[in-house]
Amino acid sequence: ERWYRSASGAPIALRRRQHSASCRQLAVRCPRLRLRSLSAATSAAWLAAYGLFLLTQNSTVLSAAIIITLIGLIIYLHFVKIDEESLLVIGSLGIQMTSCYASGKESTTFIEMSQVQDVVINEAIHMQKVIYYLCILLQDPGNPQGVSEVVPLFQSSKPRLDCLIEVYKSCQEILEQRKMVPQSS
Repeated sequence: ERWYRSASGAPIALRRRQHSASCRQLAVRCPRLRLRSLSAATSAAWLAAYGLFLLTQNSTVLSAAIIITLIGLIIYLHFVKIDEESLLVIGSLGIQMTSCYASGKESTTFIEMSQVQDVVINEAIHMQKVIYYLCILLQDPGNPQGVSEVVPLFQSSKPRLDCLIEVYKSCQEILEQRKMVPQSS
């Protein structure tokens, strides 16, 4: 496990596992939810609700604030906050992308290797910064040289370029092995 920084400067960890010569798993772990920031946001919402309660003398305001805060927290943990994003590259099968949410929910997407044209590091301008991201180029069925879709990876953790280069090199090693197999047989 090696430590890097995300585009926002938060520490992230990259864990590499090599299951075989043509199978690697690369996982980027984001910082866990901080209790301090969670309690500060909850306290601010409840203090604002208490202020409204003092002005209106309506207890429904307090009940609504508690319910809305709890529902918002559940939605945030289950649909927004991602703790880990992993990429499983199997040269003979395909690429599996998995996102593990703070609530324990997992979301998995699989792309067959026959659809993968390449894995590249792309750059984009966001606000006044150049950011880099890793993406999979999917082959256009009608045009073997064309790209039908670009699938970005690690959208939540947003690793910096040094981390992306390590993941890119691992993916390219497996993709190169796959390209060499048809030529030798």
